[in-house]
Amino acid sequence: MKALILAAGYGTRLRPHTEHIPKPLFPIAGQPLIDLTIRRLIDMGITGIVINVHHLHQQITSFILSRNYPIEVFTRYEEKILGTGGAIKNVSDFLDDQPFLVINSDILTDIDILSVRTFHQQHHHPATLVMHDYPTFNNVWVDENENIIEFSDKEKNMPNGFSCQAFTGIQILDPLSMKFIPKNKFISIIDVYREMIKKGLTIKAYTLKNHYWRDIGTPESFTEAVYDKIVPAAFATAFAQENQGLFDRTLLAGDGSDRRWYRISSNSRCMIMADHGINSENQTAEVDSFIKIGEHLFKNKIPVPEIFHSDSFSGQVYVQDLGDINFQAVIQEEANDKNIIRLYQQVIDQALCMSVIGAESFDLSWTFQTKEYDRQLILDKECRYFVDAFLNNYLKIDASYADFETEFDCLADHALENAVTGFMHRDLQSRNIMVSDGKIFFIDFQGARLGPIQYDLASLLTDPYVNLPESTQEILLDYSADRLGQLISIDKPKFILGYRYCSITRILQSLGAFGYLSKIKNKPFFEQFIPIALKNLHERLKSPEMNQFHLLTETVKNALISLDSKH
Repeated sequence: MKALILAAGYGTRLRPHTEHIPKPLFPIAGQPLIDLTIRRLIDMGITGIVINVHHLHQQITSFILSRNYPIEVFTRYEEKILGTGGAIKNVSDFLDDQPFLVINSDILTDIDILSVRTFHQQHHHPATLVMHDYPTFNNVWVDENENIIEFSDKEKNMPNGFSCQAFTGIQILDPLSMKFIPKNKFISIIDVYREMIKKGLTIKAYTLKNHYWRDIGTPESFTEAVYDKIVPAAFATAFAQENQGLFDRTLLAGDGSDRRWYRISSNSRCMIMADHGINSENQTAEVDSFIKIGEHLFKNKIPVPEIFHSDSFSGQVYVQDLGDINFQAVIQEEANDKNIIRLYQQVIDQALCMSVIGAESFDLSWTFQTKEYDRQLILDKECRYFVDAFLNNYLKIDASYADFETEFDCLADHALENAVTGFMHRDLQSRNIMVSDGKIFFIDFQGARLGPIQYDLASLLTDPYVNLPESTQEILLDYSADRLGQLISIDKPKFILGYRYCSITRILQSLGAFGYLSKIKNKPFFEQFIPIALKNLHERLKSPEMNQFHLLTETVKNALISLDSKH
């Protein structure tokens, strides 16, 4: 038996991803779906395969030519899409005079094609459609004799024994069906079947249960297909045993990111899955940075969660479950100031090791957005972010970035001039530090790059989620400078001065983020931390070293007054 794989469509439900890569080449756990389909058909005894192509057809054809299949597999280009019926007619010369299989290119299934062929050989009717109960797509009416009587998703009063089922996209046709398909004309095979039924021919339904079938035509269904494929492998890697049991998945509360987080559990074991969304662009994306940087840190014994399995295209990363207790919660439960300082010192020790060791053999190609913490990043992602997202969008102040430009240029220059460069996490605040079995772990490192070590320290000590007293911050700053001096050679006064400037750039970024998340992303949780961050920024701008930022200082002062009046 020969087969036709239908692969000409535009994949409109998967846009914009299918603007770059055709749907049949979407990888399922690293293997293109069409390759999975072809190899499964070969295993089932198919002797030749033709694939109709149109959208981004060169990519599919190039892929097929790059394979070395043991049977004939080739593509046939349709200058104009002919529809499922027209596609069958267009390859009739290849399909010869024997029954042939037609299968959609956007399904992942374990349906046994041999059993379908056996069923088709046992009756004398011109077509067999593989059916199942799939409520999302149920639109085919089948009678008690497994004959298809109508294609319609409308509710109908049918006799007992009739059922509404879904077409799996798998069918076997006799050559007789070709007589009902016009040549070089767009037509759906379903319309062909309707015409055949009108003329008294019988179309058989082969109904299946207890099989795996998934359409990958939408981002959600594609993500589910990859999940189904990867989860067992991830558990086998993590726990050194095959796991054929059921997997429970729980959506976890997110933070500021658009990523979705899940806890996957089975047989009293669990892991976390970070879903970054489909990554079809041919460039380093956030998920790539998460994977590469996470593997780099773990390899160098930095306390980060182990990555068990990852799939860059689908955006799924499966990591060690560190529980639900973050450093913010630990500090808020601790009433003793000395214990708080001791806990922070433990974090600082680990963070400074990450700064120094993480920079060794760090590959700049792992980063997304920018490769280093440079002047343009400070001006665009922190200073301008503060003006646009916080002053203008949140406080509704008609502020102009140009008015602050001279001061922001000065701030960026001083932050970099006094920098001690190392591995920079970029968001090292208390909610990105987990505490598991009494140990510290760093998460959310995908934004890392090379930059001032002082920036991560500023993220930690000026963190509005915790709101450390100024006196405690200064104790920990002094401790940090001394500890870093034991690891590498530094100029302590210059290090501390660099910290002062980095603390301002960091708080500007935090306020921009809080404004954006509160108003644009509709996440009101973050709004409560704005007054804390703003007061912290105001205190730092009042210090003698910062007397060159007159407009920024006055603006922050007025913003505080505005916030106080609202509350």
